[in-house]
Amino acid sequence: MINSPRESVQPSGSRRILLVDGHYYLYRSFFAIRSLTNSKGEPINAIYGFVKALRRMLSDLKPDYAAVVWDAGLPERRTQLQPEYKQHRDEMPDDLEVQQEPIQRIVPLLGVASVFLENHEADDLIASYVMEARRSGMECVVATNDKDILQMVRDGVSIYSTAKTDVGEGNGGFKLLGVPEVKAKWGVDPGLIADVLALTGDSADNIAGVPGVGAKTAAKWINEYESLDHILEGKDLDPKVGEKIEASRALILQNREMVALDLDLPLPLPISGMKLCPRYPELIEALRYCEFRSLTTEVEREASATQLKSPISYPSSPIPHASAQAELF
Repeated sequence: MINSPRESVQPSGSRRILLVDGHYYLYRSFFAIRSLTNSKGEPINAIYGFVKALRRMLSDLKPDYAAVVWDAGLPERRTQLQPEYKQHRDEMPDDLEVQQEPIQRIVPLLGVASVFLENHEADDLIASYVMEARRSGMECVVATNDKDILQMVRDGVSIYSTAKTDVGEGNGGFKLLGVPEVKAKWGVDPGLIADVLALTGDSADNIAGVPGVGAKTAAKWINEYESLDHILEGKDLDPKVGEKIEASRALILQNREMVALDLDLPLPLPISGMKLCPRYPELIEALRYCEFRSLTTEVEREASATQLKSPISYPSSPIPHASAQAELF
C-alpha cells in the first residue's frame, strides 16, 4: 500500500537509527578509489571504500541501531506502469560485482545489519523503516543520494551528507540535511518533492517528464499553485502552464505513482535486531585477508579498547562464505 510520507510522528530524540543505501555507497566507493588489489590480484577498492565510509558514519553519528539496505530487484508496480524503468542502466562492472558479496558479508561483522526484500528497491524499504522508527519515537538518519528519499525528511528524519557543497567549512566533515536544507536545494518542502518529480521525471531512473519543465520551473509552479493536485485541477492556471499540463496529464499521473514510496512493506528484520554489535575477531580476519594493514591495526586497537576477551586468530583464508542467503545478510 502506498501512503503519503507527510504523516508526522514526533521523535523522542533518545535513540537514533542509521539507514544506509547500500548500492549507492557500493558504486560510490568503487569509483572513488580505482585499481586497488591485494597480493592475490583480487580487486578490493570498493571493499576498502565501503568499510571506511561505513565506519566514518558510525563515528560521526554514533547511532544506537544501524542497517545497510540493499536493492533486490524492481517492484512489479513500477515495471507495469513503465516497462522501460531503469532499463537504460549499464551492467555492474565485473570488478565491482566480485566485491559486492564480500562487502555484504563484512557489513554484519562491523556490527551493522544488512537487509533486503526480494523484488523491492532499497528506497522503499528504507522509507518503511523510517516510518517504523518514527512510530517508535526514534530519530532517523538516512545515508543516501536518492532524490526520492528526500520526501521523507521532516523533524527527526535527516539525510547524512559528506558532500563539500553541503558541508561547507568547519562542520566536522559531515552535515545532516533537514527540512531547511532540503527546501533550500529544491525550492519546496520535502513533502512536495514527489510533486516536483512527477512533473520533471527522473533521467537517472529513465522516467520521462513534462517536456521543457525542469526542477526550478516545477518548484515555481508548485509554490505558485500550492500543490500538484491544484495544478491538475486546472483552475486559475496560466494558459501556457495549463497547455503543458493537459498535454502531459497521463504522464504526470503515472509519474506520481512511480515516485511514490512504499511505506508499509513487511520488514525483513525488526529494528530491535539492528542494535550495533561488532564481531571483532571475524572482522579483523576479513580485513587481514584483504590486506588492509592500517585499517586492521585501527580495528585491533578498537577491539582491545572494548576489552575483547575472545582470542583472535588470523588464518590466511578467504573471507568466510555464508552457507545461505539468510546468513549472508
